This record gives sequence, C-alpha cells and structure tokens, in this order.
Amino acid sequence: GTTVHLTARPGTTDWLTHDHALTLARHYGNLLPHDIRVGQERVAGAPAVWDRAFPSPEDRRTALAGHCRETLGFTPLDAIELDVPLAGLRGVAYVLPSQVSPAHRAGHRVHLKGMLLTERADGLLPDWAFFLRCVLDTDTLRPTASRESLYEDEALAAVREALGRAVRDWLAGLAASEPERLRRLLSVHHLGVKSLARHDDGILAAMLPWLPFETTDGQLSLDEFARRHPVVHFTRTVEEFRQVAAIAAAQGIGVVNGGHTYDCALVERLPSVLPGTLAAELDADTVTDRLDPVAPDDELALTGFLSAARATLDPLDCDVVLRAYRPLTLPALLLDAREGRHEQARAEAAEQADDLWAGILGSLRGSAPRARLVLNHHSPLVRRISALDDPRLTATAVEALYGQALLMARRPLRPADNALLDRTFLGLLDRSVRPRPGGSAHAADPAPEHPSGEDR
Repeated sequence: GTTVHLTARPGTTDWLTHDHALTLARHYGNLLPHDIRVGQERVAGAPAVWDRAFPSPEDRRTALAGHCRETLGFTPLDAIELDVPLAGLRGVAYVLPSQVSPAHRAGHRVHLKGMLLTERADGLLPDWAFFLRCVLDTDTLRPTASRESLYEDEALAAVREALGRAVRDWLAGLAASEPERLRRLLSVHHLGVKSLARHDDGILAAMLPWLPFETTDGQLSLDEFARRHPVVHFTRTVEEFRQVAAIAAAQGIGVVNGGHTYDCALVERLPSVLPGTLAAELDADTVTDRLDPVAPDDELALTGFLSAARATLDPLDCDVVLRAYRPLTLPALLLDAREGRHEQARAEAAEQADDLWAGILGSLRGSAPRARLVLNHHSPLVRRISALDDPRLTATAVEALYGQALLMARRPLRPADNALLDRTFLGLLDRSVRPRPGGSAHAADPAPEHPSGEDR
C-alpha cells in the first residue's frame, strides 16, 4: 500500500512528462505480471505474445512478426518459439531478414522475471546461431553485479545447449514437413545452417537435399551431386576450382568448390552421412592423369616444339606438357599445386623484404612442384603454333597461350606475368600489322566484298 512521490530536480522535468514516462515504462516493464499504468494507459500485466492463444498458426506467426517489429525494429524472416522449463525460460528467436557475417554477434533482449535486464546479452545461443536475435524472459539466470548482462555459469551453459537443441529440432522439422519455409530460410542464411551442420551429423543428413553448393554441374545440393558422381572431388580454394572447373566438367569429373565458407569441411564429412560415397581432394596431378596421353609418335614429332616451349616458360617456373582433352576451344590449361603457389608467394615476399626478413623467408624455402602448362593436342590453334618455323613467333605464341591460361585461372598476376602479357600482346599486334613484301600492311588490306556489294 506504499505510495512513492517523485519530484523532478531543476532541468530534469522532461523525465516525468506523461509521454516520456509511458515510453520508459513500456520499454522496461512491459512483461511484468503486475497491472502497471501511466495515467489511464496500461503498460504491463498482459501475457507475453508467446503465452497468448491464437485462432490459427498463421495468426500466431503474424502476431510474433508484429512483436519483433515493435521490439527489435525489423520484420523477421521466421520465428522460433523457445521454452526451457527447467530454467524458467520462455521467449522467441527471430530469424534476421538479411544475410549477416558469421562474425556478427547481435545482442539479445533478456527480461529477468518480467523486467528488462539488457538488450545486448551475448552467449545465450551457440556461435553458429549468428542469424538469430532473441527476446526472452527467465526466472533463474543470474545477472552480473551491474545488472547489464548475464553471469557466465553452468546454468547459462545449460540454457545455451538447450536453446541450440531447440533450433536444431526446428530446422529438422522444417526439412521434414515445411520445405518452402526451409528454402526461404536457406536462401538467406545457408551459412548459419552450414556452420551447424559441420558439427552435427543429424542436421547435415537432414539438410543435404537443401543446402546449395557450387559445383561443375552448377548450383546443386550435395545429395544430388553425390547421386551423379560416386566420387565427389573437391578443391580447397576458389582459385583451384576456377583453375580446373572447365576441363574437369569436359572430362566428366565432378568437382565441388570447397573454397567457400564451411563447404570444404562439409564435403569431407559427406561419407559419414552418405555411406558408399567417396570424397577426394582434386589436385593438379589428378587432373593431368585424367587427360588422354598423346600417341608416342605424335609427341616425338613435336619434340622440337615442346623443347622450345619449355625453354620459353622456364624463367617463369612453368613446365610444358602435351595432352589430348576436350573442349577443343581450350588450347591450354595452367595447373599448379598449392605448395607451388605458397613457394611462389614466399619468393615474391623475399624479393620485396628488407635484409632481415629476406633472410628469414629464405630459410623457409622448400621444394615445390612447378606449375604446368598443359597444351591441348586436339586444339587446331596448338597444332598451327607447333608447325611454325619462326622461333621468335613460336616463343611469342607460347607466351600468349600461357597468358591466356593464366587469366582463365584468375590467379593474381606477378610483375613478370604483367610484363609477359604486355610483351606478347604488342608482339602479336606488331606481327599482324607488319608490311608485306609488296609494301602494304596486313591490317590495311581491303576486305573482300560480298557478291551483293555489301561488306561481309
């Protein structure tokens, strides 16, 4: 029956205006179980939105979405109701409407016995649930002395595990009975689900038909890709995938791009949830071995050309091999091992470092396989280049093939690579406009006319 009267100090009267008091009371006490009013307006005492009854599941989802807009300021993609009776915890986890980084850690809104404790609580959910924001009310979790966050103890760890289990069960339920809602979720937050699937075989098995992966067959689920390819090859970096994707697809080798976040770890664990499936890393040797060898007589006839090509690219630490493969439109393929790229990066860093760091980097020097330019014996262009009788033009053409293969692999260009591209472009341009014995340049020759009089 106590009545408390507050009198504002000079300059603080705005805190006690009706509108300001109403806003603060709603913000901090809207979940309190007592009938609290500001003037005649009620701000607390009604059941929380997750404790109310609704005519249908759709009405319930609509009410939860409205609560999220009002409380957190965004319209959720979906909502997960949470209930941990042993911790006296009830609430909702809202799915953020847009993609966020795995490093993103949005704070959760936590009420303690109905009173707002903090809007920035961390550690309530497992790290993989970075795409969720919660509004919770708890009876048992302990606040810190400042009452601005939750005390990290065994109770909080148990709640974290229980909430993570609830989210897992929700995802499994969507996979089993509501595929459209799951597709909508994965179209935005597949990274979060992949992060969970790395550590949970049950979720990985349930999500296999739904999670998207970049492959040589296009965007596919691992489930569909494994049905097409009993051996699922994968690369560890995006650069390696770009290097081999075209040639692997033409040879019927199925490859998954494991360079995206979490993808490599998931592919490696594929055999544990799909018995009979093999997962193998694809390297340069594997690709080269799958290409058809050239007949010994044909390779012997091209010995001089191959020797000249190897001598041309030797300063770039690149070897030359001859194989027969498809597509015919791909005259050359540049393959290198990860160890070779690391050694190349070490050598470049050593060249630019001071004496101290150059010595340290020099001590780390190791033996690594050289890059390989794989020439396509089926390519008409390669056949024409191999038949040239001008050594300088042959060298320029080989450098041009190397430069084109380098660009297709989308590898970072070294200063030597940039110089080679400039040199080959200007050399071939000079060759194409060089005057003929009759005095006219190639580019100046008139184009033949169409029989109708129009240009071809």
